Amino acid sequence: MPELPEVEVVRAGLAPAVTGARVAAVDVLDARALTRHDAASGDFESLVTGARIEAAVRRGKFLWMPIGVDRAIVGHLGMSGQLLLRTPDHPGDDRHARIRLHLDHPEHGELRIDFVDQRTFGSLAVDRLVPTADGEVAGFSAGVTGPWAGTIPAQVSHIARDPLDPAFDDRAFLDALARRASGVKRVLLDQGLVSGVGNIYADEALWAVRLHGEQPASSLTRRRGRELLAAVRDVLGKALAEGGTSFDAQYVNVNGASGYFAQSLNAYGRAGLPCPRCGTPMVRESFMNRSSHRCPRCQRLRMPRQPASA
Repeated sequence: MPELPEVEVVRAGLAPAVTGARVAAVDVLDARALTRHDAASGDFESLVTGARIEAAVRRGKFLWMPIGVDRAIVGHLGMSGQLLLRTPDHPGDDRHARIRLHLDHPEHGELRIDFVDQRTFGSLAVDRLVPTADGEVAGFSAGVTGPWAGTIPAQVSHIARDPLDPAFDDRAFLDALARRASGVKRVLLDQGLVSGVGNIYADEALWAVRLHGEQPASSLTRRRGRELLAAVRDVLGKALAEGGTSFDAQYVNVNGASGYFAQSLNAYGRAGLPCPRCGTPMVRESFMNRSSHRCPRCQRLRMPRQPASA
């Protein structure tokens, strides 16, 4: 599933092409791509056609394009969703294309965005914009401002800010760690606490600070919590700089190119290979219907000491 770096790469690629563009026409090729759209709010095609797109914004793994001051086109890529920027004459024979947005941009002319999704877990929707809980800008939008800047789609409002967001509250995150008895990896994957961190980057950050994923979050000292947060930011930043992580053709940027951070992974997907730090063979373990990867020597589970009995 695309995580923060992959979605941010897509957002950054879309932004110059969609900002200020008018949606000239919409082709809904597969209604399954509208599972997040509430039909009671109106027909997707009717709501989008003729609208002017104000920007491309992201929070965590969600991205949206405000249309006017009170609505937005919201996208979630799911497991295999892609938003591909096309020229109008690009062949339209992709059997996994679900929705097409035909755009008319004042500078770039006619463009097309194809929402392609092989596994059909992703979705587009039109959703109403609501004020952010903290009054800050809702998400990443490359500094673009407007009346919608302090608003967020209702279906995204429960998603926490991500560690690269300037408005992310470090203190609140550290306080939450101290209250959680569950394993620290589960905490990192809790999108209500910190968004955008998925399985790949959680494993990488935990490897960087030598933490076992099942280490109780509440057992971390404040210093260790800050080290973990710094590692998460470092890993996400490096992945973003390298275009994200592509293991197959299901994640590409808006031009269809793959990211290459997979070449820089230290933990994820390296079961049986030597730990880049100590040489011990890495292990793969079952975790929440997925897998965790760690070094059994560098990342040992260290349970907190129990107080001595009287």
